[in-house]
Amino acid sequence: MKTKTIRQSVTFRAAPMEVYDALMDSDKHSAFTQSECKIGRKAGERFTAYDGYCEGENIELVPGRKIVQAWRASDWPEGHYSKAAFMMAPAKGGTKLSFTQTGVPQEFAEEISEGWKQHYWEKMRKMLEK
Repeated sequence: MKTKTIRQSVTFRAAPMEVYDALMDSDKHSAFTQSECKIGRKAGERFTAYDGYCEGENIELVPGRKIVQAWRASDWPEGHYSKAAFMMAPAKGGTKLSFTQTGVPQEFAEEISEGWKQHYWEKMRKMLEK
């Protein structure tokens, strides 16, 4: 299967830990996505988001700095996981989030790339910058 890598960067007017919590706290994640999300808070624990559309497992967690997950969408080939890495760093006036997702099936790459922008970064910004 051919795969692609998605790379995105976004800055939020919020502290790194607030950005981390938006992604890793089940209640906050559910609030900004307006969907059911259940997220384990430790490496090795599983997560589901967007009413089960995406799911996976936490690989590495450094609060306020890094999230690495095995990540898949429900319409991908059975058993195929990508690797999603969220890196947070202090930036002038907030936090720079650098995002890299490797192993995205080529046929889904454009849709997934746009999905991160539309369903995550824009919605997180509205919640974090109120």
